Formats: sequence, structure tokens, C-alpha cells
Amino acid sequence: PRVEIRGTEHLPPDDGPAPAPVFVANHASQIDLAVVYFLGRKFKWISKDSVRYLPGVGLIMTMSQHVFIVRSGKNKKSVSNLYQQSDNAIQSGMPMFFFPQGTRRMAGRLPFKDGAYKVAMENESQIIPVSINIPLTCWNSWYPMCLLWGGSVDNVVLTVHEPLQAKKDMDKEELKKKSYDAIFSEIPLIGEEIKEFKKRK
Repeated sequence: PRVEIRGTEHLPPDDGPAPAPVFVANHASQIDLAVVYFLGRKFKWISKDSVRYLPGVGLIMTMSQHVFIVRSGKNKKSVSNLYQQSDNAIQSGMPMFFFPQGTRRMAGRLPFKDGAYKVAMENESQIIPVSINIPLTCWNSWYPMCLLWGGSVDNVVLTVHEPLQAKKDMDKEELKKKSYDAIFSEIPLIGEEIKEFKKRK
């Protein structure tokens, strides 16, 4: 499948001034980690600590000084490190990329966690919401083998939404809701989500 980018007019320049922006996106699968590079922008990731031990990708992320966090147990020092390294990156002009759901979820829209918004508000950065729509045909089409018998796969679509300006004195929950609503406005309902949506109607 091809990766289609919509809303490129909302992308900040790659060499813009500090404070750098904070990208936030939904997270459905490991494919997300690859397709966001089609945005053509540099950034640092927030990733769970166990990723550093993965062959290849772990070494690359460690050498690139991405930010690792311990997500369970006694992680107070890890969380503090997240904020310090994120602040340092943003003030040096390096954007940060967060998946504020905190974990992958194909079906089910998990609430957004606070981390990305605390970082953006503290640095008064722009928040760039990004919708990552990976079509289900990517998983059940036998791609790329299906091309041999004339099959096709829908494009992966990244939608960049209008930036949200964060300020220190803003309502964090309102900021989260605005980015959440923007991101999921471009993500189709699947599975149990459809049933829940019909119940609310």
C-alpha cells in the first residue's frame, strides 16, 4: 500500500524556531512507527524502555537519544527523565512525537494520557494532531502476494490537523479533548466501537 499524506499545509517547517512542536497521534500497530516518517519531519520518540533491547531498532533508538520510559512499578525517576529530556529537545528545536494513548490498540479508543500535554504546556509549544488510518485490508489481503492475482490494498492515510497552541495556563483536559476529537475524526469505527457508537445515538 502507499502512504497518503493529507493536510501537509499544517506541518511546521523542519528547521523552525524553538520551542519545537509536539506531535500526537493515535496508535494502532507497529506499522505506525514506520509510516509517520513519511511526514518528512525529524522528531524524537517517547518509547517504553523494553524497546531498547530489541535487535536493530533498539540500538538505533538508543544511539539517536530517543526518550525511554519505564511504564510500570517504581518509575518516578523515569517519568521525571521523560519531562526533562523532552523539555531539552523542544527548547533546542527538536520536536517530540507522542502516542498519548500509551499503548497500541486496534479497536477501542483509549483515553489520552497527560504526558504530551504537560510537555507542550510547559514549553508553550504547538501541538500537531495526526490521524494514522491503517486500513484493515493491510492485515487480511495477503499483501504483497495478492498483487499476483490482481488484488489491491487501500492506502495508509496520515492526516495532519490544524495545530493547537499550548499555553501554561490552559485547561489541559480541553486541550486533550480537542486533539482527541481531531485525530479520531479521521479514524473509522471498527468492531465493538460501532456497537458503542450506536448505543450513544
